[in-house]
Amino acid sequence: MSEAHAAQHRKHPYHLVDPSPWPIVGAVASGVLAVGAILFMHGYTAWVLPIGFIFVLATMFFWWRDVVREATRQGHHTPVVQLGLRYGMVLFIASEVMFFLAWFWAYFNASLFPSEAIGGVWPPEGVATFDPFALPLLNTLILLTSGVTVTWAHHALREGDRDGMLRGLGLTVLLGAAFTAVQAYEYAHAAFGFRENIYGSTFFMATGFHGLHVIIGTIFLGVCWFRAWAGHFKPDHHFGFEAAAWYWHFVDVVWLFLFICIYVAGAGEVSAGH
Repeated sequence: MSEAHAAQHRKHPYHLVDPSPWPIVGAVASGVLAVGAILFMHGYTAWVLPIGFIFVLATMFFWWRDVVREATRQGHHTPVVQLGLRYGMVLFIASEVMFFLAWFWAYFNASLFPSEAIGGVWPPEGVATFDPFALPLLNTLILLTSGVTVTWAHHALREGDRDGMLRGLGLTVLLGAAFTAVQAYEYAHAAFGFRENIYGSTFFMATGFHGLHVIIGTIFLGVCWFRAWAGHFKPDHHFGFEAAAWYWHFVDVVWLFLFICIYVAGAGEVSAGH
């Protein structure tokens, strides 16, 4: 059903979602993934974990495919529905803020009140931290630049400039991939490990989860690029792109806090080569 045809037969601006199998399928997939992770971490078996992971990815793909169809082909995403989607995205980002607040809390609790077990100093003695003005600064510049390019893409979309939107969005995806590559290199050359002390644990948990969000955001923007190429977005109807842009700006802001609080303020003895 085309968007115009759907609008003619709609008696109200709301979207009454058709019965979908994906909520229950997603719940089962998440359960399999959780059980697989527990079994793997306790050394029982490893084959359940990838099955659960693939199950979850498949559920996400097919569920979001249906949402895209509702927005493009079926015309269900009216202005009222889009407003609800925006509220939902804002609440989701707010929950992500609280998620990262927990890791910052753990880091500050350990750094501002170092225990006797680590000698009462921060960073703990013998920990060679990264030079904040080497790779971390490079990654900061990469993410800040990506924030500019995604904003460029958004403005181009609103002005009907399809080529500019695709260029800006493509550059953003490349910059996101570059950030991940630099962070992987940084991790590979870290002078401390995850399990060695509280510094390594809090550092890798905070920066690692941010890195995971960068990967998710890069995939999100990559999907938006293909949707833009397929003509799914219009100057006045492109919430999917807006949601991806909001998410990416959130990732940028979190990184700035990580760079200032953990890399710069938490720098101690700098390891050679960094």
